[in-house]
Amino acid sequence: MQRQTFGPAQSPPLHHPVPQHISQVPNLRSPPPPQPQPQAQANSYGYPQQNPQQNPQQGSGFTQQPGFGGFLNDPTAQMGFSIGQNAARAGQEYMEQNFNRYVNTVALKHYFNVTNSYVVNKLFLVVFPWRHRPWVRQNYDGFFLPPREDINSPDMYIPVMAFVTYILLSTLLAGIRGAFHPELLGITATKGFAVVLFEILGLKLGCYFLSISNDSQLLDLVAYSGYKFVGIIVTLVVAEVFNKGQGSGGWVGWVVFFYTFMALAFFLLRSLKYVLLPDTAPNGGGQAGYTIARNQRYARTQFLFFYSYIVQGFFMLWLSSQSSSSQSAGS
Repeated sequence: MQRQTFGPAQSPPLHHPVPQHISQVPNLRSPPPPQPQPQAQANSYGYPQQNPQQNPQQGSGFTQQPGFGGFLNDPTAQMGFSIGQNAARAGQEYMEQNFNRYVNTVALKHYFNVTNSYVVNKLFLVVFPWRHRPWVRQNYDGFFLPPREDINSPDMYIPVMAFVTYILLSTLLAGIRGAFHPELLGITATKGFAVVLFEILGLKLGCYFLSISNDSQLLDLVAYSGYKFVGIIVTLVVAEVFNKGQGSGGWVGWVVFFYTFMALAFFLLRSLKYVLLPDTAPNGGGQAGYTIARNQRYARTQFLFFYSYIVQGFFMLWLSSQSSSSQSAGS
């Protein structure tokens, strides 16, 4: 009997049993690194441009162009944009030149150079000026120090903020009584601005007749004329709290008004002395110069007293009464 042989190619396949303890979970690998996405190109306005291939217009027959960035890349658009910038720059320079012709911006910045401590101390000085010493303004190399370095220096920050607060407070009190209307803001602002303007014109006219000259005289007078709104605000608030809707007509309102008026008059009487009553004689000495200086000093003293007590008292009373009448108009 012949033995049958099997070659390597004819060997039957071997089947090995799969062990049951080996896990059938496929091998885990780290995911491939993310492919860098094309970033949207930002145009000159800061907005990313849209890719025209992402949102094709179906059936429109045209291809979407890039946004403002592509428009500004156009030479004609760039030339127009450059012309607009030059025109805006020329207009700004023209406004600055004409504004500086009437208002010295460098000197105006001096009056807004304040700090928080100065504002608090100045408000306390305006309301309680009785024991303050000294009243002389400090100077360095012939120039007055800014308000942040000298409590006796006038500033524009407190008058401006007091004027705005007076307008808002008057309309707020009118709204509490149901008498608010949108025109009240403009009416109150117009009255307050008219009082300041009339007061400045009167002061300038008095300084002209009394031959008072000062480089910073106008801005100083504007600053001092705005401190009256601090006393008016105190009067309105205290009268509203204690009189319960009677306004400044109650006895508490009248007492507070009289105190704030006297405090403001004393404050202006001592502060404006360096403007209206300079120490130097106009003719430089001698008996004639002393006689002229003495006469001028007497006239200026009367003018200062009239402005501090009569003018300020009248305007404070008028503004307070106008605010009270506007509050009670709708009650």
